[in-house]
Amino acid sequence: MSLLDNINSPADLKQLDRSQLPQIAEEIRKVIVEVVSRTGGHLASSLGAVELAIAIHYVFDLPEDKLIWDVGHQAYAHKLLTGRRDQFDTLRQHGGLSGFTRKSESPYDAFSTGHSSTSISAGLGIACAKKIKNESSKVIAVIGDGSMTAGLAYEGLNQAGDTHKDKDIIVILNDNDMSISQNVGALSSFLSRTFSARKLQELRKDLGAFLKWLPKIGDDVYQIAKRSEESFKTFVTPGMLFEAFNFEYFGPIDGHRLTHLIDILSNIKHLNEPVLLHVTTKKGKGYRPAEENPVYFHGCGSFHIETGNGTCEYNAIPSYTDVFGKTMVELAARDERIIAVTAAMPEGTGLSAFAKRYPDRFFDVGIAEQHGVTFAAGLATEGLKPVVAIYSTFLQRGFDQIIHDVCLESLPVVFAIDRGGLVGEDGPTHHGLFDLAYLRSLPNMVVMAPRDENELRRMLLTAVEHTGPIAIRYPRGRGTGVEIVDPIRPFSIGRAQVVREGRDVLLLAMGRCVTDSINASEILKKDGIAATVVNCRYVKPLDEDLLVKLAATHTRIITVEENVRQGGFGSAVLECLHDAGCTGFTLKRIGLPDAFVEHGSPDALRTKYGLDADGIVRSTLEMMS
Repeated sequence: MSLLDNINSPADLKQLDRSQLPQIAEEIRKVIVEVVSRTGGHLASSLGAVELAIAIHYVFDLPEDKLIWDVGHQAYAHKLLTGRRDQFDTLRQHGGLSGFTRKSESPYDAFSTGHSSTSISAGLGIACAKKIKNESSKVIAVIGDGSMTAGLAYEGLNQAGDTHKDKDIIVILNDNDMSISQNVGALSSFLSRTFSARKLQELRKDLGAFLKWLPKIGDDVYQIAKRSEESFKTFVTPGMLFEAFNFEYFGPIDGHRLTHLIDILSNIKHLNEPVLLHVTTKKGKGYRPAEENPVYFHGCGSFHIETGNGTCEYNAIPSYTDVFGKTMVELAARDERIIAVTAAMPEGTGLSAFAKRYPDRFFDVGIAEQHGVTFAAGLATEGLKPVVAIYSTFLQRGFDQIIHDVCLESLPVVFAIDRGGLVGEDGPTHHGLFDLAYLRSLPNMVVMAPRDENELRRMLLTAVEHTGPIAIRYPRGRGTGVEIVDPIRPFSIGRAQVVREGRDVLLLAMGRCVTDSINASEILKKDGIAATVVNCRYVKPLDEDLLVKLAATHTRIITVEENVRQGGFGSAVLECLHDAGCTGFTLKRIGLPDAFVEHGSPDALRTKYGLDADGIVRSTLEMMS
């Protein structure tokens, strides 16, 4: 008989005896595996956090107590325990449950999380607000050790440990020795020092109580003993790092021992000071394929449960990510100054082969995009050619560094921006819909987007030969299937390409939208409408001479981009034509609205927002009428 079927809230979970909780954990894992095998999702992270989710909901009183998951992709068990079990099979589907925590989805989601390392700062804000309102409920922030490689986490720790004001927050460090890939850096090595500190904690408490009891000299002796203990702990536990931030440190403890975990949480629940509980877990726990290959199952597509193999048929067309990775290896063989930089995503950005071939020229900076950008700027000052490969949504975190450390001195840093545009089921925190707008506003920056795999290769060569900041923005998923052409030839900066000629309407397209615009022109031809289609290639600088020439012969102009409309490619075209004094035309911009786009398959979203061929045709017919 399923126990999980009767759990509709944490209150139902609390009615169970502790002896029944391991069964709940087993049932939760089974449901997660079954659903993610159909929908895809972040499997390994959530499987590793099942006992942790159960223990937190068993001990604390949510939603009065506030729980923040960092990052939200480890919260599938949390969703199942908080009234979303019947909807769980809609996970990451259009109109269904988000793959992350969302305040708008459930009162049990205290904070919306999609990017890492925000939990301590957000939790501290909530804790301070509760103190101002004289509320005594708790705030729990669960942060992965990968998220602890980002500076934002330490900014939160620093304020939380301020001794001038009491901060009632519990930080649970979920340590599985991984980010998306294996963790990197000195901090990872430090956190992996594990030993059983339980006896040490008990001795510390007992000794402290005894010494404080001694009349007159008790407090002084206690402080001396505490300092001696800290000297010992420096060598055997990472606790000294967190206690330096004035956190009370407990751990490391086994995050899969439910009874022990519940006991620890029950004890620290009553402490009215910043607490950090260090919990060790196994990513992919309970599903062997995910345990053996946690990198693949961090974020996976649908798969066969029995084998763990993906259900998608083999597709010979390479992804843009694959094309980028192979081209990087090819170009690096010709130019030893080319350096690859990524932020905890060597596999996701296609740089694994580069890292293996050129380990001395590859740098994984961890989940630290700001540092990665400035680090690349430092490399560029010494005559090297750094290529910074980061997803569009994560590059947003390095915006100030792009301006201040790269563009200000026009340093030759290449930004390879993967996942530009609609990325699908991960939703609004992961769509790359703003890069064209914010990058084109920066002085000295060149911004381009390829229509196919060959153009990506040519743009990468163009970028590494350029003498200033330059960005290539390309989409997630497979290319168009064009034949790869060798040798690679660079482009002329700022030159567009007319791919279809017509008299009735001018379609100006960027990146992936070029193919849809060509397909739309074929459909329009059947209705007797002849369209000129231009592969603009560059958002900045635009091919001003060509645009002015075409605007003089076309009274109807449509721009197409997989980016927000405001400030994007269409806005750039309008500004260009206005500044050139062009008149007598009507211009319509096709792009994403001034709103955060929901999760769903990229094809469904492109159809909904009119970015596919049919949508371009509809917009054209509306303009013609």
